[in-house]
Amino acid sequence: MELKRVVVTGLGALTPVGNDLVSTWQAIKSGKSGVDTITQFDPTNYKTQFAGEIKDFDFSSVMDRKEARKLDRYSQFAVYTAKEALTDSGLDLTSEDLDRIGVIWGSGMGGILTMEDGFGEYTRGDGTPHFNPFYIPKAILNMGAGQISLYFGLRGVNFATASACSSSASAIVEAYNYLRLGKAEVIVTGGSDATITYSGIGGFNSMHALSTRNDSPETASRPFSKSRDGFILSEGAACLILEEYEHAKARGAKIYAELAGAALNADAYHMTAPDPEGVGAAKVMKLALEDAMITPAEVDYINAHGTSTPLGDIAEVKAIERVWGSDAERLNISSTKSMTGHMVGAAGAAEALFTVMAIYEGVVPPTINHDEGDDDENINPRLNFTFNAAQKRDLRYAITNAFGFGGHNSCIVFKKA
Repeated sequence: MELKRVVVTGLGALTPVGNDLVSTWQAIKSGKSGVDTITQFDPTNYKTQFAGEIKDFDFSSVMDRKEARKLDRYSQFAVYTAKEALTDSGLDLTSEDLDRIGVIWGSGMGGILTMEDGFGEYTRGDGTPHFNPFYIPKAILNMGAGQISLYFGLRGVNFATASACSSSASAIVEAYNYLRLGKAEVIVTGGSDATITYSGIGGFNSMHALSTRNDSPETASRPFSKSRDGFILSEGAACLILEEYEHAKARGAKIYAELAGAALNADAYHMTAPDPEGVGAAKVMKLALEDAMITPAEVDYINAHGTSTPLGDIAEVKAIERVWGSDAERLNISSTKSMTGHMVGAAGAAEALFTVMAIYEGVVPPTINHDEGDDDENINPRLNFTFNAAQKRDLRYAITNAFGFGGHNSCIVFKKA
């Protein structure tokens, strides 16, 4: 069977650095941090008192207040970015076969805010269960995908992926496979999470996973630097419109990039820690390159998972060196989490979007917050992490990595259109 080609024709973003594609990408290129003190609740008693929050989010442009109350915050994010991406794609849904347009959406934690609110009301009461009738449909993990389908009337393949911090990358890989097998013509894909809650911050704090640099939130995310002390929890969403190439070509669509290959695998090592030698991460990158039928030498840029954790950054660098060897010094590598923080289940999609835009504009976004003399002796100093300033570079192929608790690994290869 001849596999079909898949291209990116629309993008939508809602991140701690911007509420749409244009403002987000401009901030990412400029090295702007979106991390600040938490405003959604009083964080005084928490070890970590900052996060990457969405600022001035207004869902009224999409849905009236009464209907919006039926959606958890993460589902609102999903519909919001899907609307921007579909508009950006130029698709006229009134003339499309909606049975051939699907939605595959990822989320790491789903409606955690709805769950907190529901249990809070229950425990504050007399023990009698008085749950909101929308409690279950708001909370469940698949509702981001479901709400996009409902809002736009899309009747094609529809499901959610859950692989922790790799969730939305997994969604993109699944969408890619459905499209190249000819099971759809267009798929709305990406992911969303809204985990800046009492239990979200508290739970990650109890694992000692988060940075506690409360005196300087905007510089707390410092991937590949010796002084890194944990990741920064963030929220948001990103959406990519993936389309079968001939379908896109026939309607004269703008093509940002081609999705050339992808792979998923598992570390099978530990519940939360990465394989310290990067074996699984290296393997998933090799598999993705093989799927794209290219060699490591053809890749110019890696958008790293780069969470700013002591163990994770070293493991990913070791994985890159396993695949590229000494040629790794030729690559541009950067972690955009240095600006957005870690958007959990939305991270893979956001970083795929940044990788696509890097190819489209020929600009490698930076890894910010690296100070002179802050080199980790466990990380090869000759590698180019694109510290502190973006670099112009014509990118032929670029890859993006996403790894999640449970040992979930993903790698996606994009090609210049």
